[in-house]
Amino acid sequence: MSKTTPEWIGADEILRRISPDAARRLLSEALVGGLDPAGDPPRSGPQLGAGQLLIMPSQTADAVGVKVLSVAPDNPARGLPRIRAWYVLMDAETLTPSVLLDGSALTELRTPGMSMVGVDALAPATVDEVMIFGSGPQALGHARALLQIRRPKRCRFYSVDGRAPAAAAAACELGLPSVAIDAGEVGQAVAEADLILCCTSAPEPLFDGSLVRPGACVVAIGSHEPDRRELDAVLMGRAQVVVEDIATALREAGDVILAIADGALAAADLTTIRQVVTGEVGRATDRPNVFKTVGMSWQDLVVAAGAAARADS
Repeated sequence: MSKTTPEWIGADEILRRISPDAARRLLSEALVGGLDPAGDPPRSGPQLGAGQLLIMPSQTADAVGVKVLSVAPDNPARGLPRIRAWYVLMDAETLTPSVLLDGSALTELRTPGMSMVGVDALAPATVDEVMIFGSGPQALGHARALLQIRRPKRCRFYSVDGRAPAAAAAACELGLPSVAIDAGEVGQAVAEADLILCCTSAPEPLFDGSLVRPGACVVAIGSHEPDRRELDAVLMGRAQVVVEDIATALREAGDVILAIADGALAAADLTTIRQVVTGEVGRATDRPNVFKTVGMSWQDLVVAAGAAARADS
């Protein structure tokens, strides 16, 4: 029987129930089990009130859910978060809300979880050198999640906001040997990296894509905006480019859209993460591997359903 009052699962409880690696496994298992990201409805983003609402619905055989995010650009000046998010999980048969979850915590889990699905399939089995662009929660979330599947010898952090030393120190506390570097050291770090994680909101490419070595893996989480990119057309043109879903990437992934506009990439060149996870396509060793994500609704639903199912864990 459906509940009359939905259960509330707050941020701390979500993070207690689902580890970063559990999120990775849930997402990978969903893809292997037949979930097709192409079935996700497009997210909508109407401008309302003091900002924008992002509405992200999805469904599986057993559940339906929707994440609602509010983006209010003036909130930081008021001492409030710029982005807030809530998730409504529903029974698929009756569309009765059964669980409400903290949407920000879901994003915190599913973003690095999805990145690590790509890393586990596209990065070398042994990753010695890592380069992380960014210094915020997602940069550290990716560092934490990475330690569940690889054990690097060194990670280098770079961030234009000057917070790379603090991020490197925090990563060291997690067990990832890390140092901060300055702008003049970025090129060498990129050239030596087995894995590059781009966790920024940069509007322009972060580094020279010609420096990335064959066989290395680059993950870009950036944004879902078509006019922003972390990766240049040079890298996108010489890499195996993997996306969550081709239609979504052509609509939202600036790294892909702008590389196509530059003539370096074509839609036909794109591979999906489902093809990689199921073994239809393997990682490239003669060129770089790029996994460009924009974050999709099915990912939130899979992790939300996993959190709801682990009430007694």
